[in-house]
Amino acid sequence: MDAVVVRSSTIAQLERHKPAALSLYEYYPIQVISIDWVKSERNKYQFLQFCPEMVIIDEVHGAAEASPKNKSQQQRHQLLREVAADQRRHLIMLTATPHSGIPEAFKSLLAILKPEFGSWDVANLDEEKRVILARHFVQRTRKDILTIWGDEHCFPERLTTDETYELSPEYWDLFHRTYDFCSEIVRSGENLEQRRRRVRYWGALALLRCVMSSPAAAITALRKRAGSVVVEEGEELKSFIFESTEGIASDEIPTSPIEVAEKDLSTSERSKLWELGRLAERLFGSAKDSKLRRCVEVVKELLKEDYSPIIWCRYVATAEYVAQELMKELPREVQVVAITGRIGDEERRAKIDDISTHQPRILVATDCLSEGINLQEKFTAVVHYDLPWNPNRLEQREGRVDRYGQSAKKVKAVRFYGRDNPVDGAVIEVLLNKAKEIHRTLGTYVPVPEEGE
Repeated sequence: MDAVVVRSSTIAQLERHKPAALSLYEYYPIQVISIDWVKSERNKYQFLQFCPEMVIIDEVHGAAEASPKNKSQQQRHQLLREVAADQRRHLIMLTATPHSGIPEAFKSLLAILKPEFGSWDVANLDEEKRVILARHFVQRTRKDILTIWGDEHCFPERLTTDETYELSPEYWDLFHRTYDFCSEIVRSGENLEQRRRRVRYWGALALLRCVMSSPAAAITALRKRAGSVVVEEGEELKSFIFESTEGIASDEIPTSPIEVAEKDLSTSERSKLWELGRLAERLFGSAKDSKLRRCVEVVKELLKEDYSPIIWCRYVATAEYVAQELMKELPREVQVVAITGRIGDEERRAKIDDISTHQPRILVATDCLSEGINLQEKFTAVVHYDLPWNPNRLEQREGRVDRYGQSAKKVKAVRFYGRDNPVDGAVIEVLLNKAKEIHRTLGTYVPVPEEGE
């Protein structure tokens, strides 16, 4: 099927190749469009006027009804309702995570298929209603497919393992001083008004994440500034700390919450920030960066076992740093490619295409690649260099290699963390192990609601 991609970078070319009298939505029979592009006031009305007779919405959980604060998701939901208003239109909504734990959000998606579903108590349906719902809502898990297709190799076996490191005395000193500093600015801000207290809290968390990601991320956070600060409300700063799984992930250093928090700091507190930056610079690229050195050992072992790993990092600075150090440590025939959110879509695809399958290969990436591009054809393992603070994101990362089309019989997922790193310990205990237990019990991954930070 000859499809065209409609987005800001292709619109001019598509307009040139169609008759002047026709809208591009009218002229091109098969279109691939970003819902966030077409939901805007500028594009929405023409799209609705000439909307195709069948619409497929991928990752539709991102268009469920949301709170008024989540304006972007509400706009997606409104667009979807208007598309569905024409009863003659065919609608297919796809998602691996239809229910986020919020019944109203789930029912808002079902109501698009059939309005009366919005008033049903889906957890307590009688048999007649279950039969009606089953005509509209089809759910299949990996286990169902394996049962139907029998012995055919559909999915690999996923081997999960933990690899750990110990902080060097120098890295422990940086962490300890950062933790003390963050604790102190939170404590000293207890008498401030609520918004300013929140600002300090988010700033402290942002700084801890950067310092424990890598010396490179720490230096960027501590020594560079984003410029003018546009975010003023402390509550909005959480988006810089926690990774959402809706839409494209941000992988830039969260300098905004750190900078906003810094406004209220005393001169002595600011000088401590600079001292932390100096400690991070001493660690950069040295043998004292025990996290990096242990990762090199883990990667060498994976290559020896004939795996091709993806190293997942939280920040651009960390990904670039890890890739640079791996190139120094590994033989020249090992391909090391870094891809971050600073690279455009087309260039990302081109870089993936250029990776040869005839040589050992490593991809160092941020979560800009955790959706959207097939990686299972060239990679067979993942290493979480930075543990995500969202179990949904962990599964998205591992799902890039553990998916249909993976030719390897086995893939490996490595949780990589510091044994003496309290931040990693909290993330594993509070989030990741609980998600793992749910999967062990139910046989499926349950998404964490977006409001679950």
